[in-house]
Amino acid sequence: MKITYYDNRVELTDTNDFNITEILECGQCFRFTRSDEGTYRIIALDRVLDIRQTADKIIFSPCTAADFDSLWYNYFDLGTDYKKIKEIISKDDPVMQKAVEYAGGIRLLNQEPFETLISFIISQNNNIPRIKGIISRLSKAYGRAFDENDSFFPDLAALANVKNEDYMSLGTGFRAKYLCDCTKKLLNKEIDLSALSDMSAEDAKKELLKIKGVGPKVADCVLLFSLGKRDMYPVDVWVKRVTELLYFDGKDTPKEEISAFAAKKWGKYAGYAQQYLFYYARSEKLGV
Repeated sequence: MKITYYDNRVELTDTNDFNITEILECGQCFRFTRSDEGTYRIIALDRVLDIRQTADKIIFSPCTAADFDSLWYNYFDLGTDYKKIKEIISKDDPVMQKAVEYAGGIRLLNQEPFETLISFIISQNNNIPRIKGIISRLSKAYGRAFDENDSFFPDLAALANVKNEDYMSLGTGFRAKYLCDCTKKLLNKEIDLSALSDMSAEDAKKELLKIKGVGPKVADCVLLFSLGKRDMYPVDVWVKRVTELLYFDGKDTPKEEISAFAAKKWGKYAGYAQQYLFYYARSEKLGV
């Protein structure tokens, strides 16, 4: 991979493991839009970033060298050798070989933990357009505006006095009480998000499960997409179906058994495997 810095833009070339559509459209993040021309706008890390990918390069703008090095390089996990990971998880596995060939440009993002936690609480029993709409309204109501139409995601302090009815007015539904419980526990220091990355995945998950409405799937997503726990294999109804279809001959299998299977088969790379499998199965419409 080659990185070239210009005035307020950065270009990547010579990389075969980066596809912005696959990265953003695989369900790990929500604050992005796609223009008719194919440019993606991402709102993250208190920045607005446009990414355009051509046949031979990826263009980040507006983007200073300092922002790329300190923020976006880690956000897009550019220091990780995905070629090696794909070789490891697909060895002697024809199913995974097809998955990594189909969506070889997926990368796991390193998102901001608080935004990720709130976003995945909102995501429960929800669809992507509604999730994105709720998060956008929450940001406009309590975040810092960056133009007349949109705002950055609010921090914890900005949500300190938000009540159940306030969340309900944004369309959160039954999730409002979970959001209230989450912010309360974080404000009271019952849970310290900043400490979770240094814990084992098991201990960090136990902490997240203390929040009302946070179950194993939401906790696993937060750990995988924002706290660097790449051994997590979040199992929702779709991932359950995908794994059953591709590895259990379609047999109904308990989520706990699927998680144990993933941990044994892929170990510390289980999170990568989950993303490749889900994108492949969904995009190819393999009966899920």
